[in-house]
Amino acid sequence: MVVGSRRCAPLVLLALLALVTLNACSGTFSRKYEYEEDVYLRIDGSATIYVNASVPALVALRGASLPLDPLARLDRQDVRALYESRVSDVASVTLSRRDNRRYVHVRITVADIRRLSQTAPFAWSAYHLSVGPEGDLIYEQNVSAATGREVGEVGWTGSELVAFRLHLPSRVLDENSETGNVERGNIVAWEQPLRARVRGEPINIRAVMERDSILAKTLTLFALMVVLVGLTFAVVVWLIVKRGRADADGADDLVQPSGSGQAGGAGRAGRPGG
Repeated sequence: MVVGSRRCAPLVLLALLALVTLNACSGTFSRKYEYEEDVYLRIDGSATIYVNASVPALVALRGASLPLDPLARLDRQDVRALYESRVSDVASVTLSRRDNRRYVHVRITVADIRRLSQTAPFAWSAYHLSVGPEGDLIYEQNVSAATGREVGEVGWTGSELVAFRLHLPSRVLDENSETGNVERGNIVAWEQPLRARVRGEPINIRAVMERDSILAKTLTLFALMVVLVGLTFAVVVWLIVKRGRADADGADDLVQPSGSGQAGGAGRAGRPGG
């Protein structure tokens, strides 16, 4: 009986491990984002914004005039017109489908993030970028109420989320996200249930970052490494050349003069045998 229990123990452990893994994966894959706004900010205030959202979410949150019927034709030009403005340019628009809902994926560029609220889909936010007392950069985004309309039954289960993410150009010094997690040193996310966003519960986003960009630091470090490698190579070449010259001089000292020996030999060869 004991032997059988020992044999079953590894199987029980594997079953428990599989159960824990399944629960973890289920929790990960169940996080459904109906609206995602990713801001890739640069030091000069320009930015690239990626919006990934379902059509019902755009209608409910931003009042977009897009068809809710998943079988209806969705024109990319209508999506482009929604985000194109005098302060923003639409770089690309793609479409997809999930859970019987249409999704749009838009890439927008803006020369000054502080003017982005002049575009209708981003008018619910007020954007601020300033220099702090310590010389660092402070980014603030206050997301206010949604200005959409009722969408009816579109398949939402109540677990859907809204996410706002910042991809900052330098290391984050401080931020006010609920999780406090900073990915890769410069990515911060704020999440909210879709239902709360529809009700208009505000989101206050704040992040403090270094003034010098990560890219600039990386390029500077790379340049220093190139200089260091070049200097090392030059020193190695100089040492090799110096050693070669020393070896050549030593070899010259070991070689005896051959002129007198040859003359004496010739004289002996010229004498008659005796």
